[in-house]
Amino acid sequence: MAKLAFLGLGVMGYPMAGHLQKAGHEVTVYNRTTAKAEKWAAEYGGGFATTPRTAAEGADVVLSCVGNDDDLRAVVLGDDGALAGMAKGALYVDHTTVSAIVTRELGATAAASGVGWVDAPVSGGQAGAENGQLAIMCGGADADFARAESIVAAYSKATVHFGELGNGQITKMINQVCIAGAIQAVSEGLFFAMQAGLDAKKVAALVSQGAGGSWQLANRAETMVDNKFNHGFAVDWMRKDLAIALGQAKELGISLPVTAMVDQYYGDVQALGGGRWDTSSLIQRFRKLHDMDI
Repeated sequence: MAKLAFLGLGVMGYPMAGHLQKAGHEVTVYNRTTAKAEKWAAEYGGGFATTPRTAAEGADVVLSCVGNDDDLRAVVLGDDGALAGMAKGALYVDHTTVSAIVTRELGATAAASGVGWVDAPVSGGQAGAENGQLAIMCGGADADFARAESIVAAYSKATVHFGELGNGQITKMINQVCIAGAIQAVSEGLFFAMQAGLDAKKVAALVSQGAGGSWQLANRAETMVDNKFNHGFAVDWMRKDLAIALGQAKELGISLPVTAMVDQYYGDVQALGGGRWDTSSLIQRFRKLHDMDI
């Protein structure tokens, strides 16, 4: 078992850190709101620290799951950052969805201090984190990935190495592109069914069994019809992720027209006050366009 630090106790990080502690690792957590770190320590029996640096001191592996590029820099760099407390030979595993640019930037900074870095964004949402069933996409050196894989097994159903540092983040961008397109398609299909006077839930149950099926249709159709949008991953975070994907596409000189369109549709959902609704709330845009109750 290893001595670990986990930075960031949001809806994903809180249960992920808990799985590590329950797996027998010695875990110290850090969160910007110390009360939440104290609550986690009381619940799981691990330790907590008031700065990333003190959390990371003596850790074999430091893991993080924070908000965005700036949040990641804040917990990694500076006098109170995790790198300041990490010893040569330690490993940093980042689960945050950030740009490949910041991943490579921080990975190079870590390497200069003799610290390995693996970018390891996750898919599976809050339920996947709570149930220990996340899909984890990784980039980094082979040896670093091998070390990381054995640790993140505590909450992973699938962990795959995609090569060099930053490739895990690019894979996560692709994941978000696919989700956005799928939710738009499901929204259109369900709204079509409702406007045609069909039982949309019944339609979804049947279509899910054929070539038109998808995870989103199978798991979100009923709640979309019922106007229930409290399933974790918020529209605000999806727009952050899609902006990263669109920026990467621009850097590669490619066009993602459907993604760009759906990103703007999510902007419409934000304008409806749905920034904290989950991503399946895209269907609300259709209801608004047709002057229906949302």
